[in-house]
Amino acid sequence: MFAIVEIAGLQYKVEQDQKLFVHRLKGDKGAKVSFDKVLLTVNGTTTIGAPAVSGITVDAEILDHVKADKVIIFKKKRRKGYEKKNGHRQSLTQIVITGITGFDGAKKTAKKETAEPKAAKAAKTETKAAANRDAATVNFGEDHELNHLLEKNGLSQSIDNRKVLVELGKELKEKLGKRVLGSEEFDAFIKENLEKLTPKK
Repeated sequence: MFAIVEIAGLQYKVEQDQKLFVHRLKGDKGAKVSFDKVLLTVNGTTTIGAPAVSGITVDAEILDHVKADKVIIFKKKRRKGYEKKNGHRQSLTQIVITGITGFDGAKKTAKKETAEPKAAKAAKTETKAAANRDAATVNFGEDHELNHLLEKNGLSQSIDNRKVLVELGKELKEKLGKRVLGSEEFDAFIKENLEKLTPKK
């Protein structure tokens, strides 16, 4: 079990009883601190925050306030007689992780998060099914669909033939009592009324 938590602007991977140094925190030695900006948790299942995992907190205890090793900053400009030497020691706080709490609430949130992708998947499947249904129906407002039907039946792709197909479509809709015609049933109806259409030359 571990978590990715943001402490004083930096991100750390923390576990139970882990000791680490972070930027100087407010509080005396022995004080209890907690951090609620948890970005990710792994406890059997992985939960990713957006941006933080709700309900999870990382508890810690301040062990000591220390300074890091000295860093030397040296600047020089050639032939200018300019040299400057400086040093810096970063103020740090040593803490120990006493616990990662709130996993019960996070589990409920995780369930909701997993339910949403299922709904999205169902919507995607429905959209795909609708697209397949559309592909199996005839759109009389599209010339390329009418031309495809004419080509398939060896007929001329003329304007007059397309007008006849539109009329045949209206006739078949009234006959069957449908608002949308399937391409197979309309194709069969075309074959029954080939005498009304001009064949390809």
